[in-house]
Amino acid sequence: MMARMRVSLLMLFGLFGVFVTAWGSRAPSVREALGLTVGQLGQLIVVGAVGSLISVMMSGMMVPRLGSRRSFALGAAGSFVGITVVGLSLFLRQPAVFAVGVLINGLANPYTNVTSNLEGARIEKMMGRPLLPQLHAAFPIGAALGSALGALSARLEVHPGWYIIGLAFVITALRAVLIRPATALGTPAGSHNPANTASAGAENVSRETLSPKRKSAWTEPRTLLLGVLLMAATMSEGSAGNWLNLAVVDSFATPEEFGALAYATFVISMLSVRLLGAKLLQKHGRLKVLYCSGTTALVGLLLFTTAPVLPLAWAGIVFWGAGAAMAWPTVMSAAADEGDRAPQRVSVASSFSSVSMLAVPPVLGMLGDAWGIRNALMLITIAMVASLLATRAARPLPAGRSLPAAGALPVGGAMDEVATDSRAQHQAVSDLSALQHPVSDLPNPQQAGSELPEPQSVTENPALAHAGKATANAIMAPDPELITAA
Repeated sequence: MMARMRVSLLMLFGLFGVFVTAWGSRAPSVREALGLTVGQLGQLIVVGAVGSLISVMMSGMMVPRLGSRRSFALGAAGSFVGITVVGLSLFLRQPAVFAVGVLINGLANPYTNVTSNLEGARIEKMMGRPLLPQLHAAFPIGAALGSALGALSARLEVHPGWYIIGLAFVITALRAVLIRPATALGTPAGSHNPANTASAGAENVSRETLSPKRKSAWTEPRTLLLGVLLMAATMSEGSAGNWLNLAVVDSFATPEEFGALAYATFVISMLSVRLLGAKLLQKHGRLKVLYCSGTTALVGLLLFTTAPVLPLAWAGIVFWGAGAAMAWPTVMSAAADEGDRAPQRVSVASSFSSVSMLAVPPVLGMLGDAWGIRNALMLITIAMVASLLATRAARPLPAGRSLPAAGALPVGGAMDEVATDSRAQHQAVSDLSALQHPVSDLPNPQQAGSELPEPQSVTENPALAHAGKATANAIMAPDPELITAA
């Protein structure tokens, strides 16, 4: 069942990628059908970002109440309606109808996005190894497929409205088949602890988990910095989805299908890195992966925006996509480190992503009208530098701070980064275990000459005293991350 759940969730990630490119892969035709400039199209995209921001701020509360299955279904139904309205707007040539469609789609998307990441994080902790990079690898596969289909429909001169509406029907039908197996172990409706549903049989729950006085995730410095990382990642990845097509077509005077193929190159580059993401995280840990990814994306974007010829700009697209690959899955995994707080933290961090989608498209659109869209994309480099400065917030929580499923190991390269924090506890427990005598090992008092050993006090046994002291020190040691946050 676990394998079937993983495959279904993987396919849902891929279908989400196809849906994201539904109209973006035909952006030049959409702009022409609606009679808009680049700046005006950017302003309409903002409407969808407003819906996404409103929805994502509610999803941390609504997803646990609805449960995983209903949340997925709500997201799928809303996206179908929104994308269908977008397609109809191109026949009607009404920008206002287009705005309604992207608004509905924006309201629906977080229920798919947040739920997918929470379910992926749950399985990740149950397996004891990184899984989100592989799941997120399905997104660029879907986006590449969507871009290729868009390029093919443009080549065949299919009306963008028919293409978008047809895609909405097909994707929604596939989602309807996959939702049930993807949520076989999902969060039941009304649950307020979705990330720990897998360990529902465990009886040991910390007092912190049961305490009604929990601080809001909006007051946690670490969660806010994770939001900054997601904001930069969204600016990088999202701007490529919205503007890379137009940037190639307008800057290098190429046919529309070349623009779609340029974005397909971007997502294929992302895919290549995400397929290796689990191994990279296990070998190098989150921080090294994020530092390397951010630097590579920055170099690639600078190369794309300054290249004098298309082949050199295309090389920049490859580096840009490779660098953008690991930010989203790694930061989402970091936000879900502590199971019972995962929905709230993922929701807060995702809100920064929605703010980015709200603010960046109109700014880039206006700058694109004045400078050209390729030059306007240089604005993203500022966010990339800020994300490099905030990267340390993604380090795994110290041992004892998270509440993973029973038997789970630290995830996302956390083994090496948490080892220092937990070594004292593990050594102390080992010392105590070595000094205890299981009942089966005690001598039988009925046997001739056998006697039960006399109990020893802590003061009489130096080894036991040392182990007890080590355990006390390990438990009472202050958490350095909490001190830093305070």
